[in-house]
Amino acid sequence: MKSPTRTAVIAVGGNALSPPGERSTIGDQFRHTRSSLGPIVDLVLDGWRVAVVHGNGPQVGDELVRNETARAEVAPLPLGVLVAGTAGWIGYMLQQSLENALRAAGSDRDVVTVLTQVEVAADDPALRKPKKFIGHGLPEARAKELTKQGHAIRKDAKGHFRRVVGSPRPIAIHELATIRTLIDRDTVVISCGGGGIPVYRDKRLGLEGVDAVVDKDLAAAVLATALGADLFLILTDVDAVYTGWGTPEQKSFATLTVAEADRLAKDGAFGEGSMAPKVAAAADYVRATRGRAIITELSRGRAAVQGTGGTQILP
Repeated sequence: MKSPTRTAVIAVGGNALSPPGERSTIGDQFRHTRSSLGPIVDLVLDGWRVAVVHGNGPQVGDELVRNETARAEVAPLPLGVLVAGTAGWIGYMLQQSLENALRAAGSDRDVVTVLTQVEVAADDPALRKPKKFIGHGLPEARAKELTKQGHAIRKDAKGHFRRVVGSPRPIAIHELATIRTLIDRDTVVISCGGGGIPVYRDKRLGLEGVDAVVDKDLAAAVLATALGADLFLILTDVDAVYTGWGTPEQKSFATLTVAEADRLAKDGAFGEGSMAPKVAAAADYVRATRGRAIITELSRGRAAVQGTGGTQILP
């Protein structure tokens, strides 16, 4: 008897394709992409229907540098357009690399990338109080110029001037029906790239873009919930969820209930820019669906799905 169809949404960080501390060429990013696909390929070969969501932090940061470097020659592109552009190129890398890996493994499953608009609220407070760091460090003189132009600039933890932008909460996936149709046809879908292209609904114009970035894990949770996915897998660069990371009191968790995750998050136990949004995304999904959410290191994805390792968020 054929096993029941299962759907998984898998979130992969942009750092998996462009590791910190490395000035990755596009060739390097293809190499990292190919080496990062093992858990995804394994799930596809195990019969799962799969949607992949990826980050774009390093890539959109590089695009901002290109904007800066070429600003005297060509008009800079707005942030929303840069998010769309990186979603296209990363989607291409993932799509080609996944198809090659599946064909080599004897699978004929199709792979497709869907440029995805993610709806946010026009009055989201995060748009009025930007605090998400993006891009590389800026010289002080250029930071002052950008500030005069209306861009928000702050010093990061290392004392570098950098742009900060709003990161509004995702509300809905605009291309959901298309994504669902493709998944129902057993197509592996790459969507919500970089957290999706943020848009809001204007009463007169319809959909309009907004210069912001959406957290890719939160967007993936919205997608997983809307699809009724059985599994939400967040693949990152640590093997489990920790509190006290990097301190003598460091502690990992094999499981966390939604209530425990909420309490620890409220107490600031997770890194605000790293693990906190992942735990929040997993808890949102489990709270809404009572499905299975796992956070683990990229190479341990399949083992975690099989019950060995990672942190599982429980209802």
